Amino acid sequence: MKCDKHTMLLYAVTDRAWVGEQTLYQQVESALKGGATCVQLREKQLGDADFLQEAIQIHALCQQYGVPLFINDNVEVALQCHAEGIHVGQDDMAAAQVRQRVGDGVMIGVSAHTVQEALDAVAHGADYLGVGAVFATHTKTDVSEMPRQTLLDICNAVDVPVVAIGGIHKENILQLKGTGVDGVALVSAIFAAKDIEAECRELRALSEQIIK
Repeated sequence: MKCDKHTMLLYAVTDRAWVGEQTLYQQVESALKGGATCVQLREKQLGDADFLQEAIQIHALCQQYGVPLFINDNVEVALQCHAEGIHVGQDDMAAAQVRQRVGDGVMIGVSAHTVQEALDAVAHGADYLGVGAVFATHTKTDVSEMPRQTLLDICNAVDVPVVAIGGIHKENILQLKGTGVDGVALVSAIFAAKDIEAECRELRALSEQIIK
């Protein structure tokens, strides 16, 4: 299934670490109101039953805003909640296996850190790539910062949308201008914000500047 690069512009990746004053559902709705163009539901700790229940609710919310939902790393939950897509890392199920399981009607995103990983992912059916970490990040401690040239090389090597991820926030996002990325994926820059909706409005405006 082809992936519209415009939906990759401001890619909100959930993180339960920031749930407190608002529920995750409320946080996602705030992000959508602020202009998030797609949402990835990432739940590393929830059991499948709770994950599915949450995914069904978040998917219904995303549909209200006309925004696709991607499920992180759980093919069964993605299928059962009828999500538009699934995202897998290099250590998760291979893209070719995911494609066999989900068919052609579901978008597949794959994390890539090198040109070879990017080319392999696209060859095996990836509809978009999540590439990083483009800056130092506290979210994933096992990923080193990617040289700008590698990001440029990946963008030039593939014909699917490329989303930059890792350590991106308001102060450094404009450094991605000229790399060829189609959007940015953000975790704490969105969900750790005091006012998620206002933060997303600002981030959306900045992300539109980097892809021109």
